Amino acid sequence: MARRFASSWPLTVKIPTLVAMLMVAVSVLVSQQVLSRLQATQEKHLQEMGNAYLDGLSSSLIPALLRHDVWEAFDTIDRAKGMYRGLAPAGTIVLDAQAMVLAASDPRAVPTGLSLPADVAARFPPGGGFFAEDDGSRAYLSRDLVFQDRTLGSVYASFDTSHLAAERREVLLTLIASNAFITLILAILGYLVVKRMVRPIRLLSDHLQQSATSDVVPVPIELQAARGETGRLFRSYGRLVDAVRERGELAQRLADEQRLASLGRLASGMAHEINNPLGGLFNSLDTLKRHGDKPLVRKATIALLERGLGGIRDVVKTALVSYRTGGECRPLQPADLADLRLLMRPETERRAITLNWTSELADSVAVDATKIRQTFLNLLLNACAASPNGSVVLFSARQAGTALVASIDDSGPGLPAEAARFLTSPDEARSPYEPEAGLGLWLVRRLVAEMSGEMEVETSALGGTRIVLRIPLREQEALSDVA
Repeated sequence: MARRFASSWPLTVKIPTLVAMLMVAVSVLVSQQVLSRLQATQEKHLQEMGNAYLDGLSSSLIPALLRHDVWEAFDTIDRAKGMYRGLAPAGTIVLDAQAMVLAASDPRAVPTGLSLPADVAARFPPGGGFFAEDDGSRAYLSRDLVFQDRTLGSVYASFDTSHLAAERREVLLTLIASNAFITLILAILGYLVVKRMVRPIRLLSDHLQQSATSDVVPVPIELQAARGETGRLFRSYGRLVDAVRERGELAQRLADEQRLASLGRLASGMAHEINNPLGGLFNSLDTLKRHGDKPLVRKATIALLERGLGGIRDVVKTALVSYRTGGECRPLQPADLADLRLLMRPETERRAITLNWTSELADSVAVDATKIRQTFLNLLLNACAASPNGSVVLFSARQAGTALVASIDDSGPGLPAEAARFLTSPDEARSPYEPEAGLGLWLVRRLVAEMSGEMEVETSALGGTRIVLRIPLREQEALSDVA
């Protein structure tokens, strides 16, 4: 959990924190080395001063030991204590050749004429030498007194080293304070430096987040003119923005061209659909001119004119509804599907294709009529184009629960695998500019995505492709229908 929490920190916090942690680790190591070296130096200096202290005592104590003069030994110890006050001797004990106490700086604790107490002897290193306590309060030094290769006795001296321990504590506190101050300064400097370094990345991040909800926005020109890695980063982002905008504009132009291409294909069929009744209408007008005085002929001719003009009106009206570019969003009516069937008639008659039409819609359906008509029209035109002359194309539409389900079957060779993946996979990175995908299919996928629908590509019983669409009903209207 702590790791997840730390991973959410910004770089401006992570890097200074890492610098501070490294500084603390280095400070601990350096402080340990400094204190160890200081303690070793203090002990070496203390040992040298202690040896000098014992050297001075030895030259004065040997005559006293030879004469076994206790008072001279006391006097020597007392005078040495005053002369070596800076060394801070805490206690001195002189033993004779029989290891009996001859004199001591504290005769009450160590009486004369007795052997050295075991607890006192245990503090000194056996065989002579130097020893310092771990807590740094005391140091012990002992030496044998030898005269003309004869051991006359020994001397034991202890020293108060608490002032040396206090000095080491002061050094430790100074190191902690200095390292803490330096670490804090470096952390602040690291924060400021990293904040300045990541400013371009933060700026680009803000632009990218903004582009997720709106159009991509380029960075200012003066930032793109910057030198070094920052300038190259901003210029690369600027080129990316230009490429995205050009791609969007090109996609929009291609979509418009696809609409015009579909309209052109329908226009050629509509011309045939309109010209045929026009010929009959002109013949009816000629008949009316010649035999208009006859009531029966006039009545039959006028009825023929009404039917012909009504058919032309229906063809024109359905074409206008299919390609209306306004923001109207109305429910799909059963008449809309009838209009599509009428629009497809010129194409099917030209190719001698049988269009089997099944519509189970008895009332309006809560889907965008304009988008669904464009989708069906593109798929029907593609199905007719893929099917050979004289074949069959199937269309069916029904409402299943809260969705509109429609299927289109053709008798062609089958949809290419690339185009099928492009239609059914939202993450398929197919470009509308690649001929395998097809502009019509790209427009269909875009319209279905805008309606939050789904498509499936299957093998048709006719031997070609079967495309199944499921378009969810708009929520408010679907709920009202259920209610």
